[in-house]
Amino acid sequence: MTKKKHLGTKAQIGAEKERERRIATAIFLAIILLAAAFSGYFGYTILNSSPSISFAGPTSQFKPENATPDLKAAIVDQLTLEFPNKTFTEEATNILEQGGYTVDYYPAEMVTVDFFSSLPSCGYKIILLRVHCGHNPEAQNLGFFTSEVYSSSKYVYEQLADLLERVAFNNPPAEGEPTYFAINSLFVERSMKGRFNGTTIIMMGCYGLEFPCMAAAFVDKGAEVYIGWSGLVSASHTDQATISLIKHLILENQTVRQAGENTMNEVGPDPSSKSILGYYPDKAGEQTIEDFNGKN
Repeated sequence: MTKKKHLGTKAQIGAEKERERRIATAIFLAIILLAAAFSGYFGYTILNSSPSISFAGPTSQFKPENATPDLKAAIVDQLTLEFPNKTFTEEATNILEQGGYTVDYYPAEMVTVDFFSSLPSCGYKIILLRVHCGHNPEAQNLGFFTSEVYSSSKYVYEQLADLLERVAFNNPPAEGEPTYFAINSLFVERSMKGRFNGTTIIMMGCYGLEFPCMAAAFVDKGAEVYIGWSGLVSASHTDQATISLIKHLILENQTVRQAGENTMNEVGPDPSSKSILGYYPDKAGEQTIEDFNGKN
């Protein structure tokens, strides 16, 4: 029968230290794993959440006596920051009301990133986007201005995913000039909630049809037609042209092609840039607003 060997004092001390070292290593690794888990969780939360700016209703709503159910129109007036035009709003509203539309009016302060995100779900058949539009010739993309001042700490996920742009009224911005968030075509594709339903989009700002990306994104999101300018256009000229255009489209029920041609004959290209109105897709040219409204 063999006797059990007893460890010497030095061996016992060494074994104890080795046991303590293993325990300390295990605790350290556990702390590292917990820290990594918490870091991943909070990182995911930050990247996948944006500051909540609740979508509020329009500041004004105009409902004609002969309003047709489900016929709703919106005037999105971000240009009031620089070029307010009360006469345009009144004339456009009057034409839309004559066509049986309930009209919602959104002034500049309501045109935020969250506003654009929720726009398809509002059920509008006609949307007048009286908004600034910037262009990026290298990327061949456009940016629709919001009135929301830019901050690197807001909409972090959307910024990292290249869904938003940082824009200013001047290029390059003047010293001390505020910059704003702008949505691009990827935002329309990925961040807009819901779908448009037989909607006519009239983009009144510059460059709306310089590149097809934004028009295609709206149509892919359910819009029937997207109408816009080929290049620069002044606020006064686009206001005048849009009044002529919606008269032909709504009151005279002309096709998109006829209404666009008649508007250009009456108002002409922009006097400075010579940009003209166009539409997307081509197949929409032979259809009318009534044709679009009949699609559910």
